[in-house]
Amino acid sequence: MTDKQIASVKAKIEKYKKALTADKKYWGGQYHDGQGIRYIIPEQFIKIGDYKGGLRYLNWFDKNFPNDSGYSIFLFEWTFILFKCNNLIKAEQKAHRTFFSNTYLFDKFLGKQPLQLDKNESPNWEYESLVENFAYSRKDTPFIEFANWTEAILNTKNFLDKANEFSEIERQLIDEPAGHRRTELVNRLSKIEYG
Repeated sequence: MTDKQIASVKAKIEKYKKALTADKKYWGGQYHDGQGIRYIIPEQFIKIGDYKGGLRYLNWFDKNFPNDSGYSIFLFEWTFILFKCNNLIKAEQKAHRTFFSNTYLFDKFLGKQPLQLDKNESPNWEYESLVENFAYSRKDTPFIEFANWTEAILNTKNFLDKANEFSEIERQLIDEPAGHRRTELVNRLSKIEYG
């Protein structure tokens, strides 16, 4: 990127931050952000390779939106930024959350045939169509090391055990009616996703 392009991206980041500040003021000290501005900022930091700035933003996000689970592409960007800042323990945790938010995303990123799981796709970000136009690829220079690391994480026993349990619970949820058993399955699924 040229200096002019970098300056333009930095200006966008400031514009988005100001919009979030205005949103908080408008809603009386609470963030509402119905436009989802908070989700598009990490992409801007990635564009200019400012991973430390991206991490500062994500720490701010975590503090100001503690119950926001994000969505799969945002979680992917968060994982990547953590990796680039050499915070590998948190990056691995976020990689797990990314996978469980959309099981197709890493296959798309790594250029693999998507794994078709027999699962419930009712959550908002679970659909394969979400990743059809996914912008990041293992072929992109900044992502080469990250792709190799991601593949290694996805092949660990810890991850595979979680993925198998996740898949089994998702399969069971397809036909499980509302009630105690379904609630128990959903709680187990949540522990895998966020635990």
